[in-house]
Amino acid sequence: MDSKTDDDLTPGQPVTNESIDQLLTLGRQELLKVGDLEELEQWRLRYLGRSGALTVALRGLSSLPVDQRRVIGAAGNTARKSLEELYESTLNTLQESNSRMHFQRSIDVTMPGRQPSVGRLHPTIQIVREITQAFSSMGFQVVEGPEVEWDKYNFESLNIPQDHPARDMWDTLWVDQQDKDGRFSTLLRTHTSPMQARVMERTEPPIRVLVPGKCYRYEATDPTHEWHFYQIEGLAVDEGINFAHLKGTLYEFARRIFGRDRKIRFRCDYFPFVEPGVDVSVDCFKCDGAGCRVCAESGWIEIMGAGMVHPKVLERVGYDPKKYTGFAFGMGPERIAMLKYGIDDIRHFYTNDLRFLMQF
Repeated sequence: MDSKTDDDLTPGQPVTNESIDQLLTLGRQELLKVGDLEELEQWRLRYLGRSGALTVALRGLSSLPVDQRRVIGAAGNTARKSLEELYESTLNTLQESNSRMHFQRSIDVTMPGRQPSVGRLHPTIQIVREITQAFSSMGFQVVEGPEVEWDKYNFESLNIPQDHPARDMWDTLWVDQQDKDGRFSTLLRTHTSPMQARVMERTEPPIRVLVPGKCYRYEATDPTHEWHFYQIEGLAVDEGINFAHLKGTLYEFARRIFGRDRKIRFRCDYFPFVEPGVDVSVDCFKCDGAGCRVCAESGWIEIMGAGMVHPKVLERVGYDPKKYTGFAFGMGPERIAMLKYGIDDIRHFYTNDLRFLMQF
């Protein structure tokens, strides 16, 4: 840009409307010659800086009569605003031009494109969907329930009254204060079984529901236990349902998830809301039944508890236990995923390690 000094920019000359118009015209003409950001900054200092031509010219307003000062001052402010807008427009244009030039210089069109990072479902959610799909094909409907639950549904309705020793099986996280009798009323649900009572309260048999969701227990973690985990509860109630229906349903589920080569074991177990109760185990994937730390040297990993719905549970929701029977089961999908994919520690699911998560 031409840096010579024009007579109209000489300090000390009296400021007039004509001199301001000449400054504005000259500024526009010189701005058209600006070719880069450095020249633009020089132009800004020349016209709009603290020692710029327009700034210096307007300092002479104090020597003018009041009526002229008002008119010429307004013209000077209009000129300054016009030059500032031109400056901002030119700055944006030069910055965009520089960005395009930089992009053109930095990109190699012959290189293959970068593969975009695609999100995916967490492995626990993947196995939850696989399990629900298996049971949905057998006529089960998927429902969900609250994670903050009432004591009534988490325990009372499931044949676990106050002060019953069976409550020690669930290391409960309570979320309210004790009442005057030393009792709590709300908690973080310890299992998804409360939905048994909730569904039966508002539904007439036949019932076939599957309840996936998050559960919480105050317990130590180890390779097969976590303090927060997913659980999937299943319930079927109708006339004439017996234990053979339970075994047939769970055998079919195990075959669909693990294949026909996996061994399955039913063994008597106790749960307050079923009678009789069983635990269902699959042979350990790590040692093939020989015994290791993953299966606690037993050769088996329990995947779910199950049994026939206790008559007292049916009575509490208004069902006639002489007319209706049913079965229920509950499983941990993380344990199912461990067996299916050969994962040896349940804590991997919640460490947020991308090296683990990106495998699924």
